[in-house]
Amino acid sequence: MPSFLTACPRNCYSTCTLRVELEDGRLRRVEPYQGNRATPEGACLKGLSYVERVHSPDRILHPLRRKGDKFERITWDEALGVIGEKLLHLRASHGPKSILYYAASGTKGMLKAAGSEFWKAYGGCTSIYGDLCWPSGLEATRLTLGENKHNAPWDLENARLIVLWGKNPAETNVHQMPFIESALSAGGKLVVVDPRRTESSERAGMLIQPRPGTDAALALAVAHLLVRENAVDTEFVDKHVSGFSEFASSLGAFTPSRAAKICGLSVGQIEKLADLLAGTRPASIVAGFGMQRYTNSGQTMRAIIALLAITGNIGKPGAGWVYANLQSHIFEPKDPVASFPPKVDEGPQRVSISAARLGADMLAQKNPPLRAAWVERGNPLNQNPESGTVKDAFEALDFVVVVEQFLTDTARAADIILPAKSFLEQSDVITAYWHPYIQLKPKVMESPGEVMPETEIYRALGRHMDLDLEGKIPAEEEIESYLEERLVLQGLSLDELRVGPQLPPGYQEIAFEDYRFDTPSGKIELLSQEARERWGLSELPDFTEAQESSTSSKFPLQLLTPNTKNRIHSQFGDLKLMRALEPELLLTLHPADAEPRGIAEDDRLRVFNDRGDFEAKARLNFGLRPGCVSAPNGWWRNAGTVNDSSAGRETDMGHGAAFHDNFVDVELLS
Repeated sequence: MPSFLTACPRNCYSTCTLRVELEDGRLRRVEPYQGNRATPEGACLKGLSYVERVHSPDRILHPLRRKGDKFERITWDEALGVIGEKLLHLRASHGPKSILYYAASGTKGMLKAAGSEFWKAYGGCTSIYGDLCWPSGLEATRLTLGENKHNAPWDLENARLIVLWGKNPAETNVHQMPFIESALSAGGKLVVVDPRRTESSERAGMLIQPRPGTDAALALAVAHLLVRENAVDTEFVDKHVSGFSEFASSLGAFTPSRAAKICGLSVGQIEKLADLLAGTRPASIVAGFGMQRYTNSGQTMRAIIALLAITGNIGKPGAGWVYANLQSHIFEPKDPVASFPPKVDEGPQRVSISAARLGADMLAQKNPPLRAAWVERGNPLNQNPESGTVKDAFEALDFVVVVEQFLTDTARAADIILPAKSFLEQSDVITAYWHPYIQLKPKVMESPGEVMPETEIYRALGRHMDLDLEGKIPAEEEIESYLEERLVLQGLSLDELRVGPQLPPGYQEIAFEDYRFDTPSGKIELLSQEARERWGLSELPDFTEAQESSTSSKFPLQLLTPNTKNRIHSQFGDLKLMRALEPELLLTLHPADAEPRGIAEDDRLRVFNDRGDFEAKARLNFGLRPGCVSAPNGWWRNAGTVNDSSAGRETDMGHGAAFHDNFVDVELLS
């Protein structure tokens, strides 16, 4: 069977390099590729399931039009005719800002810019700012270190202390685990900070389970002890850290006893973590995305990074802040969060809708109000907070177009559905955010049915609407030259990428090894004027309670909605392979919370608050912190949409989504 080198473009840490084998035009096998040092063991279960996903009988292969509660197949000419007529009418009657362009991160690649080019040619639109995944952590890192980068993934095996802070790589970053195992085999230590006892914590020597949203208090108490016990790397601090004296002076309020009460921990646990950071070099803190999904999360991330700064664990092998590695993002703005312009209204472009507050902001648009939406690479009716309000906002529109492979919750709300390509059906160049490689994802098979790549959809629609897209969106036969032009500007070429993954120019295997920090002071900044000027926060890392917390909510249980190894958010969960492994939505409870509610294993439950509810099956687990319940995000609405209960709130910086500021109660279903 012929084989091809490619890469998975999903929104995932690993961005695996894969070798795929085809037979008679069909994908038959997905194999590993050793040339990517970060992912030599090959695809996870989701990657292997491409064999089913690409050829799924449920895949949308033709344009569809709503007819009552169902959809009927129509021709491309009919679909483009209807869409073109609607868009031209709305532009003439209400202006281009009456159209919402919603493009999320379901896939990565250079060609995703095609949508923006179309809407510029159309005359503008209304678009989104912020991000659902990780922006408060990105911004906290930028404010402190100057840019988002970290040591090569394989360098983690040099660490002698690894703290997985709110991260569960055994499920969500599986290729990181071998490097952790190597570090442990060499005598390293592993600490996990997480309200849940996860698969990753089974390898840890210590599990710390703070009350969710109080991680900053824990970090500041550890910093308090490091300063008090003279465990600070003073030589490193004097040379490379700005604001240490002010930071040290601010720590007096964060005694271990006070922090223990805030976090629901013992003083001994806080002291043990401080002892490990004081006495173990080099140390890496590996932070997860879920931990920064609170309204206080940016300041939390700053507080945790400070622990590495004051112990000298930056710029050295085996040491550092492992959160986001954007060294491969040479085709994009250096720091995406800094470029988010909230509430910009310049000419035809209106950037006025927060991803975190999508539903409410859509309904609030005036002059003009929204009349239509175009959605691609996303599933907002499932993935955005307060998804019931998002559903209401989409139902209030006159016209919705969704470009999709499957009948997702958002696709089911469309008037027209256009079939989207799979990752094997069009060439593109993709980057990553954990490892540093730039990769080619070549076209290796023809699209089934009447599927067209998004670039061709836009070009065809542009012809129907008489829009000038020449030189802006490449034709299919121009894709490689389009990619080559952009690669050459960065000192790379398609021929190099065809051989295998390539490192970007100027790549640092050990991030910040030159001790150059792109901050106003040129140093690591514990005191940031920009934190106050841009976000209205304290110049120093601090702790405040999350907006919705156990001290403020009338509901008793905090709902955590982590990712799972069987899906990437709402992707892959519809496949038969995944449903066989995870046939229904489970809600995990501690027995101490289940017993007074009369809940037993496998009981059917209703999870609810004032915003919404969903149903799930009970799973009891002593490893979950009491007072918390957990249900993985991504289940489609017909199975249970956890975001019906989440609030549309932004994080304290970065315009992120505070999913975990979410308290609920649970009851038995009769």
